[in-house]
Amino acid sequence: MNELQQKVSAIGVVPVIKLTNPTRDAGPLSDALCAGGVPVAEITFRAAGADEAMKIMLERHPDMLVGAGTVLTTEMVDKTIAAGGKFVVTPGLDIEIVKYCQEKGITCFPGCTTPTDYHAAYKLGLEVLKFFPAEQSGGLAKIKAMSAPFPMFKVMPTGGISLKNLAEYAASPVICACGGSYMCPDKLIQAGAWEEITELCRQSVEIVKEARAK
Repeated sequence: MNELQQKVSAIGVVPVIKLTNPTRDAGPLSDALCAGGVPVAEITFRAAGADEAMKIMLERHPDMLVGAGTVLTTEMVDKTIAAGGKFVVTPGLDIEIVKYCQEKGITCFPGCTTPTDYHAAYKLGLEVLKFFPAEQSGGLAKIKAMSAPFPMFKVMPTGGISLKNLAEYAASPVICACGGSYMCPDKLIQAGAWEEITELCRQSVEIVKEARAK
């Protein structure tokens, strides 16, 4: 794993965030994440202004690991880089986008759930893959099964991860980190419930720590 991937793995969780009002929410949300011991954020392009949100967060916390999610085009990669984003996450394995990220020197976590995806990722020289949607695609059992022919990969499952099943995933040596929107649900962001978000982050970090210690 490269340095960024190692840092993400050390944190153990990656909040997946959709911000509909980045000007209002990006700053205090970044404060809440850092206070909870989770200085990382995947800002999805599911809402307009993802690049603005990344820029605001990084201006406030320059050492945060802030990147973009739901990246579907090379133009979105360019916007991420221009905003100072440090990584790109795609829902599927788009070879064009992966190669473009490699050319631009930005880490890409592509969504992979099949042997065909994994084999293509192997040929691209990737090391950490997003597994999305995790629970709906077979969950940890499938991730472990896929690691038999492809032991070179670490995996970042996203989709259906919550406080209830986080420990099960985090305990597996195949897992790099777990992504999830449960730490920053829309209702808490809209309500400005930053302390609740901080607490969800703290609980997540503790669960990962305990799971990895067993």
